[in-house]
Amino acid sequence: QGQLVESGGGLVQAGGSLRLSCAVSGRTFLSWNMGWFRQAPGKEREFVGAIQRSVDIVSYGDSVKGRFTISRDNAKNTMYLQMNSLNPADTAIYHCAAARPSMWYLRADPGSYDYWGQGTQVTVSS
Repeated sequence: QGQLVESGGGLVQAGGSLRLSCAVSGRTFLSWNMGWFRQAPGKEREFVGAIQRSVDIVSYGDSVKGRFTISRDNAKNTMYLQMNSLNPADTAIYHCAAARPSMWYLRADPGSYDYWGQGTQVTVSS
């Protein structure tokens, strides 16, 4: 079992930066693959990025590559999403998610994740 709580969202001007946090309760953080997704009004949930358990291999969606950075602090059971060069198209609710170890894990597939946070709103003004 686990609980995920996002924080750090808010309103920022285009070109600005935000850092989101995802605090995870439970003792199994180290064994989970972690991901970030976002959903804008009227749009499907979009893969932002993921960080694999243990080896910290990171991958990103095409729309955020080179601007966003995912990291995790295992001692704090927390994952981060550093977002730079934000633009209005980044406006969405951002969710973190956790996936138990599985041979069927697909990092960009929301169905691969077992636990979700409630989301935090990010709004980028032009």
